[in-house]
Amino acid sequence: MKTIGLIGGMSWESTAQYYAALNSGVRESMGGLHSAKIILNSLDFAPIEALQAQGDWDSMGRLLAEAGQRVEAAGADMLLICTNTMHKVADQVQGAVEIPLIHIADATAEVLVGNSVKTVGLLGTAYTMEQDFYKKRLIERHGLDVIIPEKPDRGKVHDIIYNELCLGQVEAGSRKTYLEIADKLASEGAQGIILGCTEIGMLLRPSDTDIPLYDTTLIHAQSAVNRACEP
Repeated sequence: MKTIGLIGGMSWESTAQYYAALNSGVRESMGGLHSAKIILNSLDFAPIEALQAQGDWDSMGRLLAEAGQRVEAAGADMLLICTNTMHKVADQVQGAVEIPLIHIADATAEVLVGNSVKTVGLLGTAYTMEQDFYKKRLIERHGLDVIIPEKPDRGKVHDIIYNELCLGQVEAGSRKTYLEIADKLASEGAQGIILGCTEIGMLLRPSDTDIPLYDTTLIHAQSAVNRACEP
């Protein structure tokens, strides 16, 4: 079994979901008492969030690149950044290590394409929804059409992530808000919804709606499990 390297802590709430998903996936794949071989470098999210607000992506790129190097030096065979937003600096991280980085957008797009989804709605932080680093990859590398919420709704989605989900708070009212926004995206032609922030799966479950939901945390983790367990 290969060793999975993680850059986590952004937030730790979703990193905990990764840990559970990776171990559950390996147990399902290999059976018995098998569990995932994991090396985790968990970062303090507060200074990173402050850099996000300042738009200082170069500093964040250096921080995550150094984290990736530490994970590689500890013996990881692959690397995951346990957050959608911080894939803004994925190229900088990949350039700092020799092990492969599994990109969360690529892993998600492979599932979407496999399900014959062409048009998809995207929920996430404002950075993920509005900037090109994520949407452009889905569009240009995988041929997907991506719909994002209108600006007021983007603000609601973003605020719930940072003010509630990253703090471990799951509110019924926020679930209702997200479902209403997802319904709007579906009415605009979305065949499914990317939960493009690793915390959103704490709030929305497939049983909450008839619209197919694509939980990037679970998809990303399963992609790593598949690679770790392959002969």
